[in-house]
Parts: sequence; C-alpha cells; structure tokens
Amino acid sequence: MVDGTEQVSRQTSNSVSLASRPGSVSSNITPPTQPLTPWQRLQQELNDPEKVLKEVTLGKRIGHYRLKGNLGTGNFSVVKLGIHILTKEKVAVKMLDKGKLDHKTQKLLSREIEAMEEVHHPSILRLYEVIETLSTQYFVMEYAAGGELYAKVSSKEKARLEEDEAKTYFAQIIDAIEHLHSRNICHRDIKAENIFFSGSGRAKVGDFGFSIRCRDETLDTFCGSPPYAAPELFKDDQQIGYIGTYVDIWALGVLLYFMLTGGMPFRAENVSKLKKCILEGTYIIPPYISESAASLIRAILIEDPEKRISIADMKVHPWLEGAKFPESLPLSSLQPELVDEPSDVDDKEAQLMLSNLGIPKDLLGSVLERGAKNGPRNAITGTYRISLHKATHKRLSPPAQPQAPAQSSLDGKKKKGKSKKDKSSKKKKFPGRSRSKICSIM
Repeated sequence: MVDGTEQVSRQTSNSVSLASRPGSVSSNITPPTQPLTPWQRLQQELNDPEKVLKEVTLGKRIGHYRLKGNLGTGNFSVVKLGIHILTKEKVAVKMLDKGKLDHKTQKLLSREIEAMEEVHHPSILRLYEVIETLSTQYFVMEYAAGGELYAKVSSKEKARLEEDEAKTYFAQIIDAIEHLHSRNICHRDIKAENIFFSGSGRAKVGDFGFSIRCRDETLDTFCGSPPYAAPELFKDDQQIGYIGTYVDIWALGVLLYFMLTGGMPFRAENVSKLKKCILEGTYIIPPYISESAASLIRAILIEDPEKRISIADMKVHPWLEGAKFPESLPLSSLQPELVDEPSDVDDKEAQLMLSNLGIPKDLLGSVLERGAKNGPRNAITGTYRISLHKATHKRLSPPAQPQAPAQSSLDGKKKKGKSKKDKSSKKKKFPGRSRSKICSIM
C-alpha cells in the first residue's frame, strides 16, 4: 500500500516534469500543491527514524504519542501524561520496565488487558492502545484530568466528603463494579487511590492489575491493599479460599467509610495488628454520619461474606435514594462498522474524525482484520478508540452551564487567606496512602 506522503511526492514530481517540457504554456508557473493531512504529516515525521529513535530514547515519545510529565507511580510502573499527535487528546501512558517483571507480574498484566477489553462503562477507565518495545510495555489509557479520590478527599477542608457529593460518586462506583461482576471479572484492589475523576467530575474505576476472571469459584491469593481487605482473606484456618465478588463488596464498604470520614474503619500500625482489628470487626462510626449512611456501611461490613448486602440491594438502599446510575455502553461500538451509514452514532462520528485526519479507509479496515488477534496493539485502533471516546463523551456530556461572574482579585485574596487560616486550625491527621500487595497466604 502506498501511503499518502508518497502519493503527494509523486503528484508533485509529475506536475513539475509536465511544466518543464519545451513549449509548455505553464513552464514558468509553479503548480499548486495540496496541503498534507495530519496523517500524511505524521508519516513524514516517522520517515526520519534517527529523530524518532532519539525522542524515544529520551522518553519524549512512543508511537503516535508525545510524552510529558509524570502523573504518578505504581508498584511496577510509572504513569506519564501523553498527547496523541493526531487528535491532540490527552492520555495517560503507563510504562512498565519488562526487565523488572517476573512471570507472575507478566500474567497480571495479561489479565489487566483482558479485563479492560471486556468492559465498556462510563465509570471505568478505558484502554486505548498497548505498545511493546524490547525493554518496555506501554498501556495508553483514558486520562483522568480530575485526579484521584484519595487526593480529592484529603484536599477538603474537613478532610471528608459531604454526603450528597459522596452519594453521587458512590453510585457511579458501585455501578461500575456491578458491570465488572456481570462480566465475571473481580477487581480485587478497590481503594481510594484507584478511583479517578474525569475532567467533568465523573468517578472512574481504574488499575485492573489484580483483576481476575471469576464466577462463583474460590480464589486463594491475597492481593490488594490490607486496610481494604475482607476478614476471610486473613483467616488462618481458611482452607477453601474466598469469593472475589464478596471481597470487592467489602472493599466498597471501607471505601464508603473513607469517603464520609476521611479515615479507615480498621487502623493499626502494622499488618499483623491490622489483621486482628479486621477479624474482630469492631469500628466506630462518627456521630456526624447520618443514620441512613451508617446503616449502609454496617450492611456491607459484615464478617460473613454471604450475609453482606449485594450491589443490587445497595442501589435501592434508602441512602442512595435519588442517586443516578450510569448506563453501560454497548461493547459492539468498540469496533468500527465499515458501511456507508454506521448504525451507531458514536461510531459514525469517530469514523468521520478519522477521515478528517486523512486516515485511509483501508487502514481503518485493519482495525477489524487485526482486532481479534492483536486487540489494542495497533496504532489505528488507538486512534479510533480515542476518537470514539471523544464522540461518546460529547454526546453524553450535559450542556455547559453559564459561569458565575468572577470576583475581584482583592476579594479572592481575602477569602483565600481566611480559608488557609481555617484549614491550618481545623486540619486533622490524614491516613497515609494504601499500598497494594500480592502474596500467596492460603
């Protein structure tokens, strides 16, 4: 297949040779050239391997993405902000040094890709593309411009969320987890550090590194963050393992407690003492928590896994009355429908975006041809999914609200100064970040 750059060069060469023939009327006229499309410009850029290799070596680029500053670090990874060169959309690029990955970790990464490919929900972070080099594996994912839940709670003046705000986020989170469970996937690492927010403020479940495909079968590997671990994970006489969905539900209870109090229901200075606290099952609910919210926490944090409230019953609990639950998105829309009039409106819009970028229709066809075998390991797949997400976000986003008039700078400074003073006098000690672990204990 001849790419667009070669076609433009050939057309220009032919025009010049015709114009330079003796007796040609237009021999002194420079023929107009068509401007290159974004896709053709990118192909031209990639034709300079020395420059591309230098950018990759310096950590400034990978594939069709420019890499910017660090967004965070995980157990096995560094996450950087990326800019997709064609669409100019921001993405999160998770980078993993393959030399540091043992067989168990590589297996977890495969599961993470499988899990993210199986789900399509407004409150679950999306996977766009996977890129692999000899030394590094890159996961290109949806960028959560609003940061993470842990930071959101810790930044509040009272170091906790108001119940109305927490109710909105918790409804979105449990709906996402219910979607996972309906696909027979358990997350196994639900915590405030793995809940993110889009630029519009929607809660997003992320980090599927410990996720696993499960139904009702028992699991026997301890993984996740100890403060969020269910009691059945710590029982020494437990020979039959645990059910993944029950463990996720327990973690949701700890998460709700954290959102409403800014603290953990079970606290200790080391894992051994923490284990004792969780097995004893005693915790204090502060008096400022409403009775309705407290009853939901108690219904989740029950020692017997089978007696814990289900997500379906959580959704009709009095505390969540009036909460809005997002709808799952059709999985079929992850692949383009290559017909004249696609039936899916977002697919149609995404294909139009790719056409405007100058991406040939036959290259878009490669998304379908290679999809079953390579999944997200394709640059055109990544571009299509970014465009599709942009189209879906545009359709689902509420219309922009008029902004309130700006205050004078003097008023702003006075209020800011007062707020800082109040914060310093009222700020309480905030729990440290939770680190996830994996080790066989059963």
